[in-house]
Amino acid sequence: MIKSVLPLSLIIALRFFGLFLVLPIISVYAMNLEGSTPTLVGIVIGGYALTQMIFQVPFGMISDKLGRKKTIIIGLLLFAAGSLICALSSDIYSLLFGRLLQGAGAIGAVVTATISDLVKEEQRAKAMATMGMFIGVAFAASMAAGPTLGASFGIHTLFYITMIIAIGSIFVLIKMVPNPPHITHTYNKKVELGAVLGNVNLIKMNITNFLQKGLMTFAFMIIPIVLTKTYGWQLTDLWQVYMPAMVFGFIAMAPAAIIAEKKGKFREILIIGIVFFAVSYLIIGFSTSSTIFVIGVVIFFIGFNMHEPIMQSLASKFAKVHQRGLVLGIFNSAGYLGTFLGGLIGGMFYESVTLTTLVVVIAVICALWAVLIITMANPSKKKFAYLSLNEFHLENSGNLTHNAIDEWYVNNTENVIAIKYDNEQITEDEIKNLLR
Repeated sequence: MIKSVLPLSLIIALRFFGLFLVLPIISVYAMNLEGSTPTLVGIVIGGYALTQMIFQVPFGMISDKLGRKKTIIIGLLLFAAGSLICALSSDIYSLLFGRLLQGAGAIGAVVTATISDLVKEEQRAKAMATMGMFIGVAFAASMAAGPTLGASFGIHTLFYITMIIAIGSIFVLIKMVPNPPHITHTYNKKVELGAVLGNVNLIKMNITNFLQKGLMTFAFMIIPIVLTKTYGWQLTDLWQVYMPAMVFGFIAMAPAAIIAEKKGKFREILIIGIVFFAVSYLIIGFSTSSTIFVIGVVIFFIGFNMHEPIMQSLASKFAKVHQRGLVLGIFNSAGYLGTFLGGLIGGMFYESVTLTTLVVVIAVICALWAVLIITMANPSKKKFAYLSLNEFHLENSGNLTHNAIDEWYVNNTENVIAIKYDNEQITEDEIKNLLR
């Protein structure tokens, strides 16, 4: 699993690093471009997420026809082209176009599908958690690198760096990622959109991803603006807020992931992160000095980094095997929509409403969000049995009606039947007897 997942996780992490690299300071940069308004700046910050959301499904469909690797390469080339346009832009509209093009290379779902192709079912949650951890590390590293490099070499240089990262990721993909097998599956059930959209736990996860990403985008909009406009900071000073945010966020990441994955305390970690979001925004909105403001920012990123490594894994745990692609597609689309609207709505209201009013509203939303998550159950642990159809008989699959058997599917290429079950209620030997 490691040889397959690590290179793919590195690719998606490098891509996010390229996107996150400019976030700490892009609002200040964009505000000084010709034609700039706070609303347009908000769209520049979150605009890439709009095209991410739009192109997730088309890229997934293309990957089924062209293959995973070729589709990922196309996405990375689009990301590189968008980065180049951003680097060369001299007005707000060309910068906005470049950001939209960056997002058009929507490879997130394709990378997830590739991991699913390469990794066995019972290892996928661990693989998703690994990918989430890499994204969290990329996020933390970009918080320190972005302001420092941008202040030293110019913000346009950051876009050149993201272009180089995208091209380097293609090299990693070609040299280090194995070709996924051509596997077809026959499921005992069909995917029903209504069942996915009506799943209460998945609805709560989609809302969580929407709100978490929206609050992140708004944070990246206001942090550099407030520090430079209100407290007189220079761009060269911004590392002093992002560095401690990175360090404390990184420290919080591993324990949160371990407690969630190993102890099954996903819900508790989500609630703690939401509390941190509410407290951080209240501190940011009512701060009377840059020191207090920075404390609020650090608390925000602790909460964000507690969430990020477990989000994909948790959403996938609430999905049936045959629903997972659709579930993660909707889940990621909700997050991208939150990213876009967080920038757009944040920019619109920042022009007409005081920051203190905004943070009070955000705190109320967080309180309601926490109540929503309290009502969500932690997912139960399941196991998988892989039985050869040369030894066991598919015609006896009608016996797989035990309450402890969650679902099953046939892997036609490998000629096995995969059965997901609760090992506290039924053993693998008992399942084998059902098929003999």
